[in-house]
Amino acid sequence: MSALFSLLSPAELAAAAGIALLAGTIKGMVGFAMPMIFVSGLSMFLPPELALAGLILPTLVTNGMQALRQGAGAALASVRRFRVFLLIGLVCLMSSAQLVRLLPQQAMLLIIGFPVTVFAAMQLMGRVLTIANPSRRSEAVVGGIAGLIGGVSGVWGPPTVAYLTALGTEKTEQIRVQGVIYGLGAVALLGAHLGSGVMRAETAPFSVAMIIPAVAGMWLGGRLHDRIDQAMFRRATLVVLLIAGVNLLRRGLMM
Repeated sequence: MSALFSLLSPAELAAAAGIALLAGTIKGMVGFAMPMIFVSGLSMFLPPELALAGLILPTLVTNGMQALRQGAGAALASVRRFRVFLLIGLVCLMSSAQLVRLLPQQAMLLIIGFPVTVFAAMQLMGRVLTIANPSRRSEAVVGGIAGLIGGVSGVWGPPTVAYLTALGTEKTEQIRVQGVIYGLGAVALLGAHLGSGVMRAETAPFSVAMIIPAVAGMWLGGRLHDRIDQAMFRRATLVVLLIAGVNLLRRGLMM
């Protein structure tokens, strides 16, 4: 506890817990957006490196909860169904990660932020874009795009959500698939930042402390998720996706 209070004041810790609770609630309801809310909120009063460290363990735990909420069998069934997306996305993510120093992050944020924002806005205005007959080729293309963008910018949630929404994926399965996809990413994130030094003995207590409010938020968001129907879930997902897209554009334009 003393190590924790050497990093944050009691007021900062309380504010961070509130942000973790909100991020967990949104994630529990629609399945994504925790990093966006977490890092954006914490960075208002904490150093970016500490904000990122605070995100890592809650993300790992909550994605595990999300992927396994209906049991390991259901999670494995989702992996089998979207195996092409996962495999191509992972390969492209690992490949494009090597380009981080060659491509400007500003350009990548704008490249992903613009189509995501347009997609979500059009859907909310009633111009519904659906993929009626998905093929392995279309799944591979979207998975590749998501992976390429994720490797360079660290953002591959929005294109994944846009694809699942266009498929009309049933809300429970969409939440589970996102948990599987983001869970794999969370494991990679932890490994990367154990190596980078972001996650270390001094910052780990803060990340551990953020698990409890994030999990509490997941529980609350899960209750809300269970109470809304498919149409409301789709609309809530699109609203959060629109906010995520606008946030990406904001970051790209302000860099």
